[in-house]
Order: sequence, then C-alpha cells, then structure tokens
Amino acid sequence: MNHSAFFQIALYMGVLTVLAVPLGIYIAKAMNGEKNALTWLIQPVEKLCYKIFGIDPAEEMSWKPYSVALIAFNLLGVLAIYALQRLQLTLPLNPQALPAVSPDSSFNTAVSFVTNTNWQGYTPETTMSYLTQMLGLSVQNFLSTATGLAVAVALIRGFARHTVQSIGNFWIDMTRGTLYILLPLAFIFAVGLMSQGVIQNFDGYKTADLVEKLDYTVPKVDAAGAPVLDAAGKPVVEAQSTATQTLPMGPVASQEAIKMVGTNGGGFFNANSAHPFENPTPFANFLQMIAIFLIPAALCVTFGKMIGDKRQGWAIFAVMTILFVAFAGFAIYAEQQGNPMFDKLGIDQSVNDATLVSQAGGNMEGKEARFGIAASGLFATITTAASCGAVNGMHDSFTPLGGMVPLILMKLGEVVFGGVGAGLYGMLIFAILAVFIAGLMIGRTPEYLGKKIEAYEMKMIAISILIGPLLVLAGTAIAVLAADGKAGIANPGAHGFTEILYAFVSATNNNGSAFSGLSANTPFYNVMLAIAMWFGRFWIIVPILAVAGSLAAKKRLTPTAGTLPTHGPLFVSLLLGTVIIVGALTYIPALALGPIVEHLIMVAQ
Repeated sequence: MNHSAFFQIALYMGVLTVLAVPLGIYIAKAMNGEKNALTWLIQPVEKLCYKIFGIDPAEEMSWKPYSVALIAFNLLGVLAIYALQRLQLTLPLNPQALPAVSPDSSFNTAVSFVTNTNWQGYTPETTMSYLTQMLGLSVQNFLSTATGLAVAVALIRGFARHTVQSIGNFWIDMTRGTLYILLPLAFIFAVGLMSQGVIQNFDGYKTADLVEKLDYTVPKVDAAGAPVLDAAGKPVVEAQSTATQTLPMGPVASQEAIKMVGTNGGGFFNANSAHPFENPTPFANFLQMIAIFLIPAALCVTFGKMIGDKRQGWAIFAVMTILFVAFAGFAIYAEQQGNPMFDKLGIDQSVNDATLVSQAGGNMEGKEARFGIAASGLFATITTAASCGAVNGMHDSFTPLGGMVPLILMKLGEVVFGGVGAGLYGMLIFAILAVFIAGLMIGRTPEYLGKKIEAYEMKMIAISILIGPLLVLAGTAIAVLAADGKAGIANPGAHGFTEILYAFVSATNNNGSAFSGLSANTPFYNVMLAIAMWFGRFWIIVPILAVAGSLAAKKRLTPTAGTLPTHGPLFVSLLLGTVIIVGALTYIPALALGPIVEHLIMVAQ
C-alpha cells in the first residue's frame, strides 16, 4: 500500500471521528426528546405530525407492540412503492413517458427499498420516472433508515432502563429520526454535492452532439421483436451510427444525499457513484464516503451517552475502526498488486515515475480514472462495511482477493460501522455473545452493562446471528442448482459462483451492491432476492427488539470484582475475535469455492 492510500485512510478516519462526536451527542438529545440546536425550528413540525396522525407523545410501547407497528408500517411501504411503479405511466413527472415496471421487478424493488437494501436489477434512468424516484424511492430512503435508527435506539434503551416494560414508541422514534436527523443532514449533503456539480432538476433528457460519429452494430429483429437468424442459425446484425448522445436529467443531488446519509445505496443512474452526474469530483467522492459512515460512527457516541458511560461507546468504535482499517488496507493492497493475467497481455500495471506515465499502479479495470485505486478500494470497503451498496467502481472487476473484502464485510453482518442503526445493534449482539462466551469460560453468569445475559437473550441472539448464513447459503445453493439461477451467470467457473454468492450475501445483509456480471432482473432472482432481503432485515430486527424488551425489564446489577470490564483493550480483543470467528468463519467453505480458488487459478496461469 502506497503513501497516498495511507494518507486517504488516515484523513478519512480523522474527519469522521471529529464529526461523529458532536453528531452523536445531538442524536442522543434528539431521540430522547431533549432540547437541542434545532428544537426551535423542528419541534412545531414534530407536534403537528403527532396531531395529524393521532400520536400521543407520552405513550410508550413494550417490544411486541413496537415490533407490530414496525412490521405493519414497512408492509404498507412495500405496497405503496409497488403501486407507484406499476402505475407510473399514468402519473405525473414522467417526461420520458416511461412504461410501468414489470410485476416481479416492482416487487423486488419495493422490498429492496423498504429493507434499506436498494438492490437495483434495472437501469434507473430508463425505468423509473421522476415521481417514482422521489415519492417512492427517495421517501423510502428516509423511512427505511429511520426504521434502523429506531431499532438501535430501542436496544440502547433496553440497556439504559431497568425494571420497566417499555422501550419507547415506534412512531415517535420514526418521527424524530426523520425530522431531527435525516432531513437536516440530507439537506446539508445535497447542497454540498450540488456545489460540486451533481445535477438537481426536473428537465427532460438532453441531447448532446458527439465530437466524433459513433459506429456500432445491433442484432436485427423482425416485426415481432424476435432476432433474425442467418442460414447457419447465427443472429444477424446490422450496422448503425449516431452523432448524438442522450443525457439523462433529474433530481439527483437530493436522492444522492439521502442514499449516502441513510446508508441506502442504489443510484439515480445505472453507473451509480461512478457516474459524473452523481459523483463528479474527488471532493464529492470524499463527501459521499463521509456521509456513509457519519451516522453509524456517531451512534457509538450516542450509545455511550444514553447508557451513561462514554467508554462503552468508544470500545465499540475501536472495534469497528480496527476492522475497517485492516480490511480497507487489504482491499487497496490487493488491487495495487494488479492482475498477473494482464501482464501476459503486455499491459503495464506499474507506476512509471521515470516517464511520468499517468498510471495508478495496479488493477484499474472497472475503476474511474478520476478516483484511482486507493479511492476506489476505500469506497468499496466503506460501502460494504456499511449496508450502503453505492459503488464508484465495479466490484465485479476487482481482483479475487480485492473482491473478497466486500464479501467478508457483508458476511460479518455489516457491523463494521454498518448501516444506520443496523451496524450498532449488530455489533451489540456480538458484544452480548462475547460476554456470554467469557462467562462460560470462567463459570460465571455473564452480564453486560449491568444486565444478566440469560437463556432467553441467547436464544434471540442465536436466531439473529444464524438467519443470515441460512438465507445466504440456502439461497446460493438453490440458485446454482436451478436452471433459472445458472442462466443469469455471465462468467463460468469460480467467478460465476462468486457472482451468485455475492448477490445473496448483499441481499440478505441489506447492502444492495452487486457483482455486475450476474443478470439478476429475472423473475427467479427478483423473487429469491426479495425473500432474502425481507427476512434478512426483519428476522433480525424482531429478535433484537425482544432482547431490548427483556433487558429493559431486568434489574441493574452493581459491578463487582468478578465483573468483566467491557470498555478496555481486553474486551475490545474479545469482541474482535468473536466477530471474526462467528461472523466470518461460517462462510469459509463458500469463500473457498469462489474468490479463494479464483485467486489460485489466476496466479497459476
């Protein structure tokens, strides 16, 4: 790894840490209903929302009503987004007259955006109208993010409270999370992105003249749209040319801001954050990377403040930071080593300082020259450590080991900062598991933050940890056996297997990024991945809320000489080991069949 990569990682973590502290304190105040910097501006709107929707700010819920409200609200979200896509041809703000989206793609997209996954099996600029993008996808970017934030705050209350049955009110948590946190941050980042050239308009698509005429061929089709074949049965192609290019427009900056701030992912354009209208400059790229981790990092500070012990929050932050820096460094290093198969084609992958050749050094396939290997590898690590899924380069073109990093980060449950709310509550589940393991080793009833960890909590935690591997491995197995599953593979062998594995890992862990070689916009994958997204989200959330309710009802124990300190280097090491062993080793056989064997094949060529 070169000096540029070290500098970028250090600068990123420095800026992130500085911003996370005040934001974390602000989030704690906002979610507790305390007076904060924006109370004067937002509180009247908050009270109006409660009045319109009949919410009693003084009413709280136990974990079961909280879970029911959460599931019901998100089911309504699926129905609303599905309807928007199916009816978009008859609705306004559709200057291109884009037709209705197919039923299976509409179903997949609706589940995807409700679960904070934002998996996109379609080309956005030729599929979704402006209204669908804004009223459906952008609005759900706020609501799905607020859902994850609400669950994290409910779990924190479980640790902070004692001998009570309530963990908060879902409707209040959703309202405060949206109004006080997501909307202001999205506005700030949208303005920042527009200053860098990210477009924001409602114009029809533009036509631009090309500098040179482009000649190309397309398959010839008959009147029914079927391909025309020659005497040998091969498709007939016909020559075409164009001197113009269509440039899509739209309200991009506003969606880009919340997709990053809310760790949603997806993109207004198919090229995502590699598109110059979404991510035009290196500074815009840095802003987007900061936006992805900002709330997840701040929630570590929020956790420490709400439970009354800042050291606990910093211990969680330390574990996340160590894992992130290690994986980011490895991903960048793997890409900077290049692909030995390119060397055999006579492609120079080294930096030539003598002739000042503009070569980033390493594997530049699928990467934007504007960002280079270090920024692309860093972005890939950030977006898959968080449940974001936005990309500024094609993960499918990474080296086998470089592409394995996003896979492993998602397989950890995306707890390395992770999605908004999801990263914190996922890491706290591992923390509870770590103290349980420590308790078994010394024959003492485990406890965490003054709460005994007993059989009920461990059953719920086991469900939340095991559901991910079950969905990923079972889904991948079905796909590689089914004819419809194998039909979507563009690359044979180990890489094709990795494409399918990546799709189910991404869907189950609500990430949304993809190895682009897999053709996933088919009824088979649209339905299978939607199932993985839904249960990967809510079969984890409900057990976590059950744990929150159980902890809130427990008495708080006074620390003794036998209590395991959970804020020092020993606990950080224990938690690191638990995350790696439990989170990653489950998938070693699958990784061996995919990126590991692909790497061995590559170096043996």
